[in-house]
Amino acid sequence: MTALYPTPRPARRRRSSTRSLGVEAEFFLVDGTTLDAVARSEDVLSYLTRSTSRRERIPIAFHAEMKREQIEVVSPPVRNRNDLVSVIAEGRGMVDQAAMVAGARALPLATLPYACESHYANFPRYRQIAERFTSIARDQLTCGMHVHIAIDSAEEGIGVLNRIRPWLPTLLALSANSPFWQGEDSGFASYRYQAWGRWPTSGPTDMFDSVERYRRETAAAVDAGVSLDERMIYFDARLSSHVPTVEIRIADVCLSSDDAVTLPLLMRALVDRAATDWRANRPPLDWSTTSLRLASWRASRWGLDDQLMHPLMGYLLPAQEAVSALLTHLEGHYDTPAEQDHVEDGVANILNRGNGSVIQRASRAAAGTRVSAVWEALRRGMETPPRS
Repeated sequence: MTALYPTPRPARRRRSSTRSLGVEAEFFLVDGTTLDAVARSEDVLSYLTRSTSRRERIPIAFHAEMKREQIEVVSPPVRNRNDLVSVIAEGRGMVDQAAMVAGARALPLATLPYACESHYANFPRYRQIAERFTSIARDQLTCGMHVHIAIDSAEEGIGVLNRIRPWLPTLLALSANSPFWQGEDSGFASYRYQAWGRWPTSGPTDMFDSVERYRRETAAAVDAGVSLDERMIYFDARLSSHVPTVEIRIADVCLSSDDAVTLPLLMRALVDRAATDWRANRPPLDWSTTSLRLASWRASRWGLDDQLMHPLMGYLLPAQEAVSALLTHLEGHYDTPAEQDHVEDGVANILNRGNGSVIQRASRAAAGTRVSAVWEALRRGMETPPRS
């Protein structure tokens, strides 16, 4: 990673405390032979419930999503890199094993590479969403990765949200894993971000001058008869409604299990840097929401293959320079020097081999059929265990 730094880096230090983090990742359920999407989340969850009740291991949770072709894997809160590696590897293995018992596979793709019909899970809440949001809900079939990072207070959380805003598009570019939509190449690195952007509360936000202002803004979405409740506040980053965390929601689910470790650790360092700046009364960068929308659109469109808006400078530079600026910004905010090395090596791997979108496109170009293309992409990404 040294080549990413145009100037010498400052001495590294260990943080005085470690913020816990948790990862929520969504997966598609597909037929193991044809890769057609299959509505088998109930079968998969039933098997997981039976199998995990007999085990005394890390308490990974599995949840239904709005569509029966999807399932969510939720890690417990972890504090160190080794535990995160374990829960990511175990969660991915368990959900895919359960899917195989149901005659399916669980795929970490943010959109499917072909057209399919989806089906609502049988929950009253999802029926309400379907009725209110009609075609937006009907067409919704994407998989993201949501990372929760612990905060000491809601006030600290608002300070963090205000300060991480310009860095989120770079995270999207690193995670991009959804080039295809309805059987066609969308032209985007993350088409999931475009599809998800149809929800009325999605995307970047203005800065908030207080917790009260944040609460008023989120309550207004419910009072206006748009969102059903606070759980439907889909900002790129938000305060969690049920645990004391900042939840970063902008990323695609990662094709590579190693990336699924690297990016949450990167996000935790970003939150720690933002909280440190907030406590020191260092003001946030003055980015308008309009500028952030443009920066996020570029990251969604080209990922790492073109220019990104530089988070500090505010103008276009090669994507690698924006990534380098992010890494420099996070110096000293990792749990240990070994964690920093892990993240920087992981980011270097993404830059060198490409994100999930690049791998998927290369696999489709090289393979003769859509089935072989998907499995080749998975071989290059999902089936490689995360580094310990």
